[in-house]
Amino acid sequence: MADEQEIMCKLESIKEIRNKTLQMEKIKARLKAEFEALESEERHLKEYKQEMDLLLQEKMAHVEELRLIHADINVMENTIKQSENDLNKLLESTRRLHDEYKPLKEHVDALRMTLGLQRLPDLCEEEEKLSLEPACHVISKFIGMHLYVLCAKPRVGPGTPKSQNGSRMNEEMENTWSSATHNLSPWPE
Repeated sequence: MADEQEIMCKLESIKEIRNKTLQMEKIKARLKAEFEALESEERHLKEYKQEMDLLLQEKMAHVEELRLIHADINVMENTIKQSENDLNKLLESTRRLHDEYKPLKEHVDALRMTLGLQRLPDLCEEEEKLSLEPACHVISKFIGMHLYVLCAKPRVGPGTPKSQNGSRMNEEMENTWSSATHNLSPWPE
């Protein structure tokens, strides 16, 4: 009878060992899956961090690019302001010179007429030397009227090469300047 009890005890122990071993195998399989998931998540996390670093670098590159664009815009705004100021000064200077020239020319013309001489040609009539060219259509804060700039007429020199069409290039240039001169209104009164 003692042998039977011993055998039954051993069988119970074997059953318990078997059950505990199965339980261990299940836990072991779960542990293995968890470790694999952990390693996979660590890899993903590393990839996410690398991607984040790349995005931050790209962001900083764009920030620097925007900073440079803003700097260029500021430089261009200052250049435009300076150019507008220079243009306004030149327009004012041109207007003053014209205001000086006009009465002086009228006086010289009057003196010439008393001597029976022809009057001097107007600026717009002096096609050989000068023509009136609109430099820009500006409504100046300081002047408040349309102004024109006296421009030296470009002349075709004897060394100018002819185009393939003969001298038509020079003729076209002359025609352009002639029509520009005749179509422009004279200096503002």
